[in-house]
Amino acid sequence: MSVLALGGYQTAISQVEDARQAEARLLARLTANLARATARPVRDQAEFMQALHDNDRFWSQIAADLAGDGNRLPETLRAGLISLAGFVLGHSAALRRGEGEPQPLIDINRAVIRGLSGVTGAE
Repeated sequence: MSVLALGGYQTAISQVEDARQAEARLLARLTANLARATARPVRDQAEFMQALHDNDRFWSQIAADLAGDGNRLPETLRAGLISLAGFVLGHSAALRRGEGEPQPLIDINRAVIRGLSGVTGAE
């Protein structure tokens, strides 16, 4: 492989890793906000609703990106993540109605963070 080709390949890999790292960092921050909003003995509804809203925005954007023609992830992975986004948005709607618990959202986010970070298995 030529030095020029190798440099281009390394740049492309670096950009993909940077995007994955950025998504993982953003999702970690959203997850921390959601966990903090739910950890209090008496939930601050405004803080909780804002955390849900921010988490929904992330998942809505991810779903839109996954559904786009330019997305290069394998089709089965894209479909699975879109389905997961649908669950997250539906569960958030139920939480806004006072139904259910937020822990499944936190667990999903943490699992996706591990995947984006290249961590496999349980920790």
